[in-house]
Amino acid sequence: MIIPIVAYGDPVLRELAQDISKDYEGYSEFLQNMWDTMYDADGVGLAAPQVGRAIRLFVVDASTFADEAPKLADFKKVFINAEILEEYDEEWVFNEGCLSIPGVREDVKRKSKIKVKYLDEHFNEHTEEFDGMAARIIQHEYDHIEGVLFTDHVGPLRKRMIKKKLEDISKGNVKVGYKMKFPLLRRSK
Repeated sequence: MIIPIVAYGDPVLRELAQDISKDYEGYSEFLQNMWDTMYDADGVGLAAPQVGRAIRLFVVDASTFADEAPKLADFKKVFINAEILEEYDEEWVFNEGCLSIPGVREDVKRKSKIKVKYLDEHFNEHTEEFDGMAARIIQHEYDHIEGVLFTDHVGPLRKRMIKKKLEDISKGNVKVGYKMKFPLLRRSK
């Protein structure tokens, strides 16, 4: 089932998400709905807060970047109760976007390597290191479960320049090709 993606301005996007356990009610169905929703919106990652649930769960499929980085051809992962233990190496800039903030893209600096402790979809624990685009996508989605948006990483001048766009998004004054829920409207588009 496709779940409407929560738009910029909804308070759930600013909440610190809570850990979940394997007995989380409706887990399997919710996880499948997250995959379906992400693919429907042509995303490469989706965090639970983006569909209205303040839980520490996100999904990533970086296979669309396989042309530039062949090791990402089969990079499809579930991250539950993730904790970034370390961000290191060079900072690099990439023009990021977000399904919750359609039509806005900004250059964001992030470290190129990370070490993450997380549970997979079967609640098995892993501690792994990721680099490049995989690290960037994970950092972006991890920010969501911490109540942080990619726009928080841009400077004050850029924030002022995109302020009107962000206000329009929260009011539903944006065209998108997927289901969204806007905080200042009581309906989905």
